[in-house]
Amino acid sequence: MNRQAQAAVLFLTGGAILHAALTDLYLRYVKAGLQPLLVAAGVVLIATAVATVWYERQAARMSGGDGDGGGGQVVRVSAGDDIATEAAAHTDAPAQVGAPAAPHGQTDTDTDTDTDADADTHAHHEPRISWLLVLPLLALILVAPPALGSYSAMRTGTALQKQPWGFADLPAGDTIRLNLVDYAGRAAYDNGRSLDHRHIKIAGLLALDRDGTPYLVRMALSCCAADAQPVKIGLAGRIPPVLRPDSWLEATGTYTAKQTKDPVNEGIIPFLDVTEVKPVKAPRDPYDESWNG
Repeated sequence: MNRQAQAAVLFLTGGAILHAALTDLYLRYVKAGLQPLLVAAGVVLIATAVATVWYERQAARMSGGDGDGGGGQVVRVSAGDDIATEAAAHTDAPAQVGAPAAPHGQTDTDTDTDTDADADTHAHHEPRISWLLVLPLLALILVAPPALGSYSAMRTGTALQKQPWGFADLPAGDTIRLNLVDYAGRAAYDNGRSLDHRHIKIAGLLALDRDGTPYLVRMALSCCAADAQPVKIGLAGRIPPVLRPDSWLEATGTYTAKQTKDPVNEGIIPFLDVTEVKPVKAPRDPYDESWNG
């Protein structure tokens, strides 16, 4: 891989990162707060690629200019007499005064052969394995994996934890809309005291366990999709007969004391007694960052 190819890879990588950062695509991989860093990284990669091409062209132009000799060269030799000799300007190698003569039997052809051999000896070729650097770029451009879904959620233990600062007061009204993590925390660690006699609307990603029990899930990130953890609530009551995993649903229901243990890490999974379920559009940011900042 020569410098021009390296610059092309840098430019395409920077462009792909900028494209992801300036659209909602980056939200599939990292937290929303990292967008400025992605934009900066894309700009730096593109600037590096442009600078590489510019310096390569400058170097090629300078090396080409060195080969074009111009003007005459006058060599004056003093050997008791004033003798002036004028060297031709367009010779390949100007005559050197006082240079030792070549040994008997050695010709210019021999010298050229040695020079070519030295050039071959010092020639360096980039290893072909460096082209493997193109694979992540192709994956980024050609393959845009979706956000983590039910498969990851049901194979990762719930991240629900008790909040040491307690829970804020809920707004007045018979029907309220709650974040899934907020409901799960109140149901698991507050015994649903603030949820009694309320109809609650919760949106989340649908997941099914091996027994077919439905759950609403929200995945949360600490940094990127590699460290995503789910918070789950089980659905009981009036459940639709046909459910499609990885679809987004809004469930309306009431608090129930029913709970179960997550088989992955024995964490608490509270339930919601459902009265109505309807499909909803996936949110712009598929991950929930409300519980971890």
